[in-house]
Amino acid sequence: MPAGDPMLLAIDQGTSATKAVLVDDAGEIVARGSAPVLQVHPRPGWVEQSAEEILQSVRQAAAACLSGHEPAGVIAVGLSTQRESLVMWERKSGASLGPLLSWQDQRTAPHCARLRAGGAGELVRSLSGLPLDPMFSALKGAWLLDAYDPGRERSRRGELCLGTVDSWLLSRLGGDHVIEIGNAARTQLLNVRSRSWDRELLALFGIPEQVLPRLVPSSGPFPAIRDLPPLLDGTPVTAVMGDSHAALYAHAGWRPGYVKATYGTGSSVMSLGDPASAVSEALCLTIAWDDGEPAYAFEGNIRATGATLTWLARLLDCTPGDLAEMSAASSEGLHLVPAFGGLGAPWWDDEAVGLLSGLTFATDARHLARAAFESIAFQVEDVVASVNREVRPVSTLLADGGPTSNKTLMQLQADTSGRRVEVALARELSALGAAHLAGVGVGVWERKGLERLERARDEYEPLEGAPSRHRRTTAWHAAIARSRHRADDRPDGPDVLAEAEPPVVRDQAGP
Repeated sequence: MPAGDPMLLAIDQGTSATKAVLVDDAGEIVARGSAPVLQVHPRPGWVEQSAEEILQSVRQAAAACLSGHEPAGVIAVGLSTQRESLVMWERKSGASLGPLLSWQDQRTAPHCARLRAGGAGELVRSLSGLPLDPMFSALKGAWLLDAYDPGRERSRRGELCLGTVDSWLLSRLGGDHVIEIGNAARTQLLNVRSRSWDRELLALFGIPEQVLPRLVPSSGPFPAIRDLPPLLDGTPVTAVMGDSHAALYAHAGWRPGYVKATYGTGSSVMSLGDPASAVSEALCLTIAWDDGEPAYAFEGNIRATGATLTWLARLLDCTPGDLAEMSAASSEGLHLVPAFGGLGAPWWDDEAVGLLSGLTFATDARHLARAAFESIAFQVEDVVASVNREVRPVSTLLADGGPTSNKTLMQLQADTSGRRVEVALARELSALGAAHLAGVGVGVWERKGLERLERARDEYEPLEGAPSRHRRTTAWHAAIARSRHRADDRPDGPDVLAEAEPPVVRDQAGP
């Protein structure tokens, strides 16, 4: 390492903002910068962003973070990004074609339904580790190609590029068309076990391999940074990770007994595990990172957690913080199922509908607020319970993300889960995870030494008894059953209001 005080610059490109942090060799954040990123909803279920705006937000956040600091002191860069969102651009000019399709975008749901009806779901899951769901990138790629290269001629000639956000940024800031393996594992085009682009999946989704980036481990090698002032051109990038993967890394989440939940617009619940484990369809198999060898993880993705609070605050003309203050001690039997675009894990039902159940004349805004917070805790616990049952025992839930600053929510999570909840006080945990891996890449730390870094936390112990917790969970699953009910499923079926159980373990091996 060079003389002086070595620093690591970590950039976290998220759904609603890009954050940058400067981290010293003690693992402390010494500077911060951020820039907002807009979302556009041109039609119901469509969620778009501007790839060019995302690039500019990275430049703004990095410049703000480095203001007043010597750029020559930055010895390496780490990058964490939103994952399944997809961009298409021209290889020669670097100009994006069309919008960035967000991971939240549901425009491909009809195509998903047709593929499932044709029996493709099992093939897709067996090869990619992921359920056939519009959240993932493959069908977004098909949509973009159908719109801008319907005959695939330009793609096959290598004139166009498809990539996730990490790939887009590395192309524009480094000049090479590459993708980090963990982000690639979220595209639904990667064979998760061979860790290569899968020909059957490419054929199924109509994606020419020539349009895809080259696969690279999480620790590189990546192209060096250029055109990110005031950072010096040639500064090495030694770590790239998906944002949820980076948060797990920052928690040192490879230790036994822990599962990580990142709370944001949606939520990711993730635990490392053996890829040979036989688990139900509740969980995805993914690659968390590859720092010399691949670390496999099981994950459940929840589509609306923080987004639920944002929606309700807008409806009640207040702020999400106001909701916590007005929340009643009990929802009095009211349940809010936030299936705004269907339900993610453990149900994976894009036909589920959002609903309020248990309304009475006594229901008021306080009960609505409580039901919104409970919906987050219940959804997270449904996935944690699947991990506990199918992957490995869970004693502690590691929590991070903006909504974790809400003490009401975190105590409710501990009570609903019946487990200790440890909340990271560092709000930029995905960026920190990228910084940690980047630091390992340049010798600032060794992997084992990362466990000894100071991690300031708030801890919450469950205060609710098991019988009360069971009653609340049973009522929640009944509300889920209502959300998932199809009118033609059981025309005379009062049993649809019975408790809905999570998916069961299948007999065959593999996810």
